[in-house]
Amino acid sequence: MHCERVYFYAHPEQPLREVEWIHYGRYLDERIKGKPTQYITHKQEFYGRDFRVTPAVLIPRPETELLVETVLNLRPNPGLVIDVGTGSGCIAISLKAAQVFGVDLSSEALKVAQLNAQTHRTPITLIQADLLTPFQDAIADVVVSNPPYIPLKDLPDLQREVRDWEPHMALFAGTSGMAVYERLIPEAKRILKPGGLLALELGFGLADSVAALVPDWHNLQILPDLAGIPRVLACVKP
Repeated sequence: MHCERVYFYAHPEQPLREVEWIHYGRYLDERIKGKPTQYITHKQEFYGRDFRVTPAVLIPRPETELLVETVLNLRPNPGLVIDVGTGSGCIAISLKAAQVFGVDLSSEALKVAQLNAQTHRTPITLIQADLLTPFQDAIADVVVSNPPYIPLKDLPDLQREVRDWEPHMALFAGTSGMAVYERLIPEAKRILKPGGLLALELGFGLADSVAALVPDWHNLQILPDLAGIPRVLACVKP
């Protein structure tokens, strides 16, 4: 119907036009096949904003809002921020930093991030690259990432909406789920300024393993999500 939700509820007697029934039938068929609703509507709310999503990007989760909150609490006015694996750009856009880089391997994901940045009038420099390889040493104030962290062995047990529709590049990280953390953390240490902040979303059961990769970093925090699951790791470069 392409109307606001309040209009929809205020006009329950309004019948669907033929073209609306056709669209509804197509959307319903897609949903029955397992396609996530967000990929049908091309929309997902995150941190108070609507973001465009396509099968090229991970669907933003409410748990990831804790990652944004953590960075804003620890660095209310960050200078240069790099969002690694930016996807839809939801993290980078929500941080509202003075200078933000969004990095992703997928050119299709970067197109979605660019569209979201334009929609929300947030300037972001988008770079197609593998993690932090394009950046010089000691330039960043914050490195933030929701990296791939699902072990490949968990693939058969995932919901079909995730397994069959979301981009595997954004989901899986080797046999243990640690493959990207093991590469990203040394690179973050290289490009962060002394005292710079590293904030990472954590996969289920990986908090201790990721914390073991930052033994000499300062102010280590592991923060739980609303379900009590360790969800975000934050630490400061010495």
